[in-house]
Amino acid sequence: MSRIRRSISSRLEATLIFDQVCVNLRALVAHIDAIERGFTAIPGGVVHHATAGNGAPVLLLHQTPRSWAEYRDVLPILGRHRRAIAMDTLGFGDSTAPAEDAIEAYAAGAISFLAALGIERVSLVGHHTGGVIAVELAATRPERVDRLVLSCTPMVDEEGRRHRHAVDDVPPSDDGSHLAELWRGRMAFYPAGRPDLLNAFVLDALKAGPRAAIGHAAVRSYVMERRLPLVQAPTLLIGGTEDVAYPDLPRLAAALPGSRIVEIEGGMVPLPDQLPERFAAAVLEFLRAGGP
Repeated sequence: MSRIRRSISSRLEATLIFDQVCVNLRALVAHIDAIERGFTAIPGGVVHHATAGNGAPVLLLHQTPRSWAEYRDVLPILGRHRRAIAMDTLGFGDSTAPAEDAIEAYAAGAISFLAALGIERVSLVGHHTGGVIAVELAATRPERVDRLVLSCTPMVDEEGRRHRHAVDDVPPSDDGSHLAELWRGRMAFYPAGRPDLLNAFVLDALKAGPRAAIGHAAVRSYVMERRLPLVQAPTLLIGGTEDVAYPDLPRLAAALPGSRIVEIEGGMVPLPDQLPERFAAAVLEFLRAGGP
């Protein structure tokens, strides 16, 4: 009988130890995946940002009129391997508005932000407008950029500027119908059955106010063909096969000889928060090719 009691006691003790190990592991994973948010002062204002993880830094730049939240589900995945930082572009989210709404000004804000953090070199990830900003930064400050990821980035050359039109230009209305208009204006570019993605867009668009349209206008006026030849960093082009910028992918690739291409089947305008695991996997594979 005493032998049986000792056996039961040993099993119970082992079970308790195993349970505690599981609790500790869950706590460790939660800590690793934790997102920290904060504000960093730059000349002329502040930048709001979210960060996950440690290691070599990677800066994520969002599309217009989104915020860092576009990368909410991507940050913890990248943060297991890198110091992943998603900033609110100047004038969007909770970052101070720039003196001028232009791609050059948005990129200058990102450079000031990196300087304030003491980051000399960084890998860049930009989606849609964020990709255009990343091109400007990589072209004008090549010594600051290790690797460059352009996701669903439009080719804003003469042809691209000619065919781009106003987007999200919806003034507020007394009856609130502008909310439905913002929603309907994006529906065709978002996956069916994912109202959460449209809800996230509308929240950011409302916060941006008139800049929801102004940010797109900044893209339309950008002369990308002058900057692309100046890009020196190894580059990955991510194309969502159902994204509005997908037809631009061959022209962008031709302008960046030697760039790698990854196509994500079914990817649409909200690719980072639509398919965060596949998006993060493509980014990480490319960053790992450049070292730890």
